[in-house]
Amino acid sequence: MATICSDELKQLKEIFNRFDMDNDGSLTQLELAALLRSLGLRPTGDQITTMLANMDANGNGAIEFDELVEVLLPDMDQQFLVDQDRLMQVFQSFDRDGNGYITLVELAAKMAQMKQPLTYNELTELMQEADTNGDGVISFSEFANILARSAVDYLTLPAPS
Repeated sequence: MATICSDELKQLKEIFNRFDMDNDGSLTQLELAALLRSLGLRPTGDQITTMLANMDANGNGAIEFDELVEVLLPDMDQQFLVDQDRLMQVFQSFDRDGNGYITLVELAAKMAQMKQPLTYNELTELMQEADTNGDGVISFSEFANILARSAVDYLTLPAPS
């Protein structure tokens, strides 16, 4: 079995918590799919169902953190750390002043730079959705959560015919 350092375990726990949308300490099938996609994996719906069944050691229909670690540990490498670094790089590209938060002005500027300008109403709606603690800015955790929710929404779309 591969060895995992405490920093990697801590990062994995942070990722797990980020995708545990209802904060119940376990991941549903959709939450698991979003987490796997954030790690750069692209499992099909059938693969996720099979994976959930294989990972769910206690048979409760969800994945707890220890069950996830048991499955990922043998195959875990630096890839998930790289993906988290990429996520941080994207966040930092929005956070122009480097203070650890994305403001409405920074969000507007980055969206315009990306040739996706938003109206004031669209910007405020996006900020309200992302800013879950109501402090008027988007933290890295909130940024990651909004991307995770987007991944879950993507996974629930019907397959193209």
